[in-house]
Amino acid sequence: MKVFNTTAVCIPEKHYMVDLSERVKEIKKLVDAGKYFTINRARQYGKTTTLYALDVALSAEYDMISIDFQDVTDADFRNESEFTRGLSQMLCDTRDNIDIPVPDKYYDQFQTLAQRTDNVKLSDLFRIFDRWCRENLKPVVVIIDEVDTATNNQVFLDFLGKLRSNYLKREKKPTYKTFHSVILAGVTDVKYLKGMVRPEGEHKENSPWNIAADFTIDMSLSESGIQGMLDEYEADHHTGMNTAAVAKQIREYTNGYPFLVSRICQLLDERMIPDTFSNLADTWTQDGVDLAVKMILSEENTLFDSLMGKLRTMPGLRGQLKEILFEGETIPNLPDNNEQKQLRMYGFIVNNHNTVAVANRIFEMRLYNFFIGESRFAEELRGDALDHKPEFIRDGQLDVPLIMERFIETQKFIRNMDDEEAEKRFLEKEGREKFLTYLSPIINGVGTFSVEEQTRDRKRTDVVIHYRGRRYVVELKIWHGKSRNEDGEQQIIGYLDRFGLKTGYMLSFSFNKNKEPGVHKVHIGDKLLYEGVV
Repeated sequence: MKVFNTTAVCIPEKHYMVDLSERVKEIKKLVDAGKYFTINRARQYGKTTTLYALDVALSAEYDMISIDFQDVTDADFRNESEFTRGLSQMLCDTRDNIDIPVPDKYYDQFQTLAQRTDNVKLSDLFRIFDRWCRENLKPVVVIIDEVDTATNNQVFLDFLGKLRSNYLKREKKPTYKTFHSVILAGVTDVKYLKGMVRPEGEHKENSPWNIAADFTIDMSLSESGIQGMLDEYEADHHTGMNTAAVAKQIREYTNGYPFLVSRICQLLDERMIPDTFSNLADTWTQDGVDLAVKMILSEENTLFDSLMGKLRTMPGLRGQLKEILFEGETIPNLPDNNEQKQLRMYGFIVNNHNTVAVANRIFEMRLYNFFIGESRFAEELRGDALDHKPEFIRDGQLDVPLIMERFIETQKFIRNMDDEEAEKRFLEKEGREKFLTYLSPIINGVGTFSVEEQTRDRKRTDVVIHYRGRRYVVELKIWHGKSRNEDGEQQIIGYLDRFGLKTGYMLSFSFNKNKEPGVHKVHIGDKLLYEGVV
């Protein structure tokens, strides 16, 4: 029986996975055209699985050299000789273990090169490659995975430079034989590698990889692709699930991030019975998916370790992300902004209609938890929230109006309402940060929250709380007068209609000295709004 897999390569015969045939066809077009290109995507974004499927699909027409640079040791990067010997030996070892089609004659030459003790050069290695490509019956294609293992090594840039040189020779003289296509895969875009090795000012022009073709193929998993995977699972397990609805919900949480899609499914399949649900029919539901997301948000895994590690070591990335999450204003997508380039490269953000958005809802919730945990407001707010937590839970559900009332009370105490300057310093981003910091310990361990995408006035202000199978929509906004408040009411009514809810909540931060802090009810049609003013 197949299983869901979140480690290493996914094999169609062993694992439930989305059909990659269309993606492979698109990549094959680049290979057929003889392109050199890079596949750089975030950690656990399906690169290795895609390369495996591509290798299988191409092997009938091409001889494939498929190697993993994780097999190259640090010692192999000490100098050109060590790298040449190490790569030669790896080609021999890989043929022996994985059946790379290295002809015997060239296998012997690689073995001889690997065993030489004198000063060998990259040119010695490429002479063997050239002879092989010239005499081989099939075109030779090279796939190198985990290429960013070599990001801080000059000798690797020299290797890329040699690939570039041979490519240019082929372009100038079509009869010249070299690799038909070269594919490099990793997290770090190879176009940026030069900046990690060479001093500033020495890498502005003539990148060793400026021949790379653009790789624009979408590697996220589509809703229909996820449904196809669930249909296969359903055919084996007969849970009775609505595969279309479950696929839609998984896609909304993950935006098709392959690891997160597989992890949700893996948790539903392996971790819910019998502690949470009694059978698979109850598990593969909206409540089950919500619970799987909650488990992901609280677990340690290699993906989040990698992402959070970048935040701890790169303050520029940290600042940009916090601005995206807490500012409220949408941020334009800037292709030349260095911080945004890195955020995109590491998978934190995506271009959403020329504005910046966190890559998926799970990342957003995890990042909110991260920043709230270190918020300067945490100490002043968490204690009060925890003191009143028993009051906020009634019959297993949240009393959101009471949460709003208690939060407003804390702001009366923390902010000097008679201090005009203090009022001005209370920015909208602090309002959101404070409310979410107050909310977090109340729902922690049971519920989660997410922040909806931008609204019509370009604010990202609607918080959706997920708690024990129910949703609560809370709009956070700055008070700009009665007319704008009515617009906000219509906006939240639209969200309530979207979720099939009758009750919503608005929390306005007002700088008007004549305001009356507190919470009151407003009936609009068949909807009930609780409107609070801070």
